[in-house]
Amino acid sequence: MTGNGKIEKVSIVISKGSLEGVYPGLIMANGARAEGMEANLFFTFFGLDAIHKDRYEHIKLATVGNPGLHLATWAGSVPGVSAAMTRYMARKMDEFDIPPIPEFVEMIADTGAGLYACQASVDLFGLSREDFIGQVKDVITVGEFYDLAAGGQIIFT
Repeated sequence: MTGNGKIEKVSIVISKGSLEGVYPGLIMANGARAEGMEANLFFTFFGLDAIHKDRYEHIKLATVGNPGLHLATWAGSVPGVSAAMTRYMARKMDEFDIPPIPEFVEMIADTGAGLYACQASVDLFGLSREDFIGQVKDVITVGEFYDLAAGGQIIFT
Protein backbone atom coordinates (compact mmCIF):
# COMPACT_ATOMS: atom_id res chain seq x y z
CA MET A 1 0.00 0.00 0.00
CA THR A 2 1.05 3.56 -0.56
CA GLY A 3 0.81 6.30 2.01
CA ASN A 4 -2.69 7.10 0.76
CA GLY A 5 -3.91 3.60 1.58
CA LYS A 6 -4.37 2.49 -2.02
CA ILE A 7 -3.66 -1.18 -2.67
CA GLU A 8 -1.01 -1.55 -5.35
CA LYS A 9 -0.56 -5.33 -5.47
CA VAL A 10 -2.71 -8.40 -4.82
CA SER A 11 -1.81 -12.06 -4.79
CA ILE A 12 -4.80 -14.35 -5.12
CA VAL A 13 -4.80 -18.00 -4.05
CA ILE A 14 -7.19 -20.26 -5.97
CA SER A 15 -7.52 -23.66 -4.29
CA LYS A 16 -10.86 -25.01 -5.51
CA GLY A 17 -11.49 -26.57 -8.92
CA SER A 18 -15.18 -25.71 -9.33
CA LEU A 19 -16.84 -22.75 -11.05
CA GLU A 20 -17.60 -21.09 -7.73
CA GLY A 21 -14.03 -21.73 -6.61
CA VAL A 22 -12.29 -20.37 -9.70
CA TYR A 23 -14.39 -17.42 -10.89
CA PRO A 24 -14.10 -15.24 -7.75
CA GLY A 25 -10.30 -15.23 -8.03
CA LEU A 26 -10.40 -14.51 -11.76
CA ILE A 27 -12.90 -11.69 -11.29
CA MET A 28 -10.79 -10.17 -8.50
CA ALA A 29 -7.59 -10.42 -10.57
CA ASN A 30 -9.29 -8.86 -13.57
CA GLY A 31 -10.62 -6.03 -11.41
CA ALA A 32 -7.19 -5.46 -9.89
CA ARG A 33 -5.56 -5.21 -13.31
CA ALA A 34 -8.33 -2.86 -14.50
CA GLU A 35 -7.49 -0.61 -11.52
CA GLY A 36 -3.79 -0.66 -12.42
CA MET A 37 -2.73 -2.99 -9.62
CA GLU A 38 -0.16 -5.74 -9.94
CA ALA A 39 -1.91 -9.12 -9.69
CA ASN A 40 -0.55 -12.63 -9.25
CA LEU A 41 -2.62 -15.80 -9.10
CA PHE A 42 -1.35 -18.85 -7.22
CA PHE A 43 -3.18 -22.05 -8.15
CA THR A 44 -2.96 -24.83 -5.56
CA PHE A 45 -4.66 -28.17 -4.87
CA PHE A 46 -7.77 -28.55 -7.04
CA GLY A 47 -7.45 -24.95 -8.21
CA LEU A 48 -4.77 -26.32 -10.56
CA ASP A 49 -7.66 -27.50 -12.77
CA ALA A 50 -8.17 -23.86 -13.84
CA ILE A 51 -4.77 -23.88 -15.57
CA HIS A 52 -4.50 -27.59 -16.49
CA LYS A 53 -4.51 -28.11 -20.30
CA ASP A 54 -6.90 -31.06 -20.15
CA ARG A 55 -9.25 -29.77 -17.46
CA TYR A 56 -9.73 -26.00 -17.66
CA GLU A 57 -12.42 -26.29 -20.32
CA HIS A 58 -14.44 -28.76 -18.23
CA ILE A 59 -14.84 -27.10 -14.83
CA LYS A 60 -18.28 -27.61 -13.34
CA LEU A 61 -20.37 -26.09 -10.61
CA ALA A 62 -20.22 -28.10 -7.38
CA THR A 63 -23.79 -29.11 -6.55
CA VAL A 64 -23.31 -31.54 -3.66
CA GLY A 65 -23.08 -29.72 -0.35
CA ASN A 66 -23.12 -26.27 -1.95
CA PRO A 67 -25.30 -24.20 0.40
CA GLY A 68 -25.51 -21.33 -2.09
CA LEU A 69 -27.63 -23.43 -4.42
CA HIS A 70 -30.27 -24.05 -1.75
CA LEU A 71 -30.60 -27.68 -2.85
CA ALA A 72 -30.86 -30.65 -0.55
CA THR A 73 -27.58 -32.57 -0.55
CA TRP A 74 -29.26 -35.59 -2.14
CA ALA A 75 -30.66 -33.41 -4.96
CA GLY A 76 -27.18 -32.18 -5.85
CA SER A 77 -25.99 -35.75 -6.26
CA VAL A 78 -28.67 -36.75 -8.77
CA PRO A 79 -27.00 -37.60 -12.10
CA GLY A 80 -27.12 -34.68 -14.52
CA VAL A 81 -27.78 -31.96 -11.91
CA SER A 82 -24.19 -30.70 -11.90
CA ALA A 83 -24.06 -30.54 -15.72
CA ALA A 84 -27.44 -28.79 -15.91
CA MET A 85 -26.51 -26.25 -13.25
CA THR A 86 -23.15 -25.64 -14.95
CA ARG A 87 -24.91 -24.96 -18.28
CA TYR A 88 -27.38 -22.64 -16.51
CA MET A 89 -24.54 -20.68 -14.87
CA ALA A 90 -22.65 -20.47 -18.18
CA ARG A 91 -25.72 -18.91 -19.81
CA LYS A 92 -26.17 -16.45 -16.93
CA MET A 93 -22.50 -15.45 -17.00
CA ASP A 94 -22.66 -14.98 -20.76
CA GLU A 95 -25.58 -12.55 -20.26
CA PHE A 96 -23.26 -10.45 -18.07
CA ASP A 97 -20.30 -10.74 -20.48
CA ILE A 98 -18.31 -12.93 -18.09
CA PRO A 99 -16.13 -15.09 -20.33
CA PRO A 100 -15.67 -18.86 -19.98
CA ILE A 101 -12.72 -19.88 -17.80
CA PRO A 102 -10.21 -20.59 -20.64
CA GLU A 103 -10.87 -17.22 -22.27
CA PHE A 104 -10.90 -15.40 -18.91
CA VAL A 105 -7.57 -16.93 -17.83
CA GLU A 106 -5.97 -15.96 -21.15
CA MET A 107 -7.42 -12.45 -20.95
CA ILE A 108 -6.07 -11.93 -17.42
CA ALA A 109 -2.63 -13.27 -18.39
CA ASP A 110 -2.62 -10.89 -21.37
CA THR A 111 -3.06 -7.94 -18.98
CA GLY A 112 0.25 -8.83 -17.35
CA ALA A 113 -1.04 -10.73 -14.33
CA GLY A 114 1.21 -13.55 -13.19
CA LEU A 115 -0.17 -17.10 -13.17
CA TYR A 116 1.70 -19.61 -11.01
CA ALA A 117 1.19 -23.26 -10.07
CA CYS A 118 2.00 -24.51 -6.56
CA GLN A 119 5.04 -26.80 -6.56
CA ALA A 120 3.79 -28.90 -3.63
CA SER A 121 0.41 -29.53 -5.29
CA VAL A 122 2.03 -30.26 -8.65
CA ASP A 123 4.23 -32.86 -6.92
CA LEU A 124 1.32 -34.24 -4.88
CA PHE A 125 -0.78 -34.88 -8.00
CA GLY A 126 2.13 -36.18 -10.11
CA LEU A 127 1.94 -33.29 -12.57
CA SER A 128 4.65 -31.35 -14.41
CA ARG A 129 5.03 -27.92 -16.02
CA GLU A 130 3.98 -29.45 -19.35
CA ASP A 131 0.51 -30.23 -17.96
CA PHE A 132 -0.35 -26.53 -17.77
CA ILE A 133 -1.42 -23.93 -20.27
CA GLY A 134 1.21 -21.68 -21.80
CA GLN A 135 0.13 -18.61 -19.83
CA VAL A 136 1.45 -20.14 -16.58
CA LYS A 137 4.68 -18.28 -15.83
CA ASP A 138 6.15 -20.91 -13.53
CA VAL A 139 5.66 -23.63 -10.95
CA ILE A 140 6.77 -22.10 -7.64
CA THR A 141 7.05 -22.98 -3.96
CA VAL A 142 4.97 -21.38 -1.24
CA GLY A 143 8.08 -19.44 -0.17
CA GLU A 144 8.49 -18.06 -3.69
CA PHE A 145 4.80 -17.12 -3.67
CA TYR A 146 5.30 -15.17 -0.45
CA ASP A 147 8.27 -13.38 -2.03
CA LEU A 148 6.03 -12.40 -4.97
CA ALA A 149 3.27 -11.30 -2.60
CA ALA A 150 5.57 -9.17 -0.42
CA GLY A 151 4.24 -5.66 0.07
CA GLY A 152 0.77 -6.51 -1.22
CA GLN A 153 -2.47 -8.08 -0.11
CA ILE A 154 -3.02 -11.85 -0.16
CA ILE A 155 -6.54 -12.98 -0.99
CA PHE A 156 -7.66 -16.57 -0.52
CA THR A 157 -10.77 -17.51 -2.50
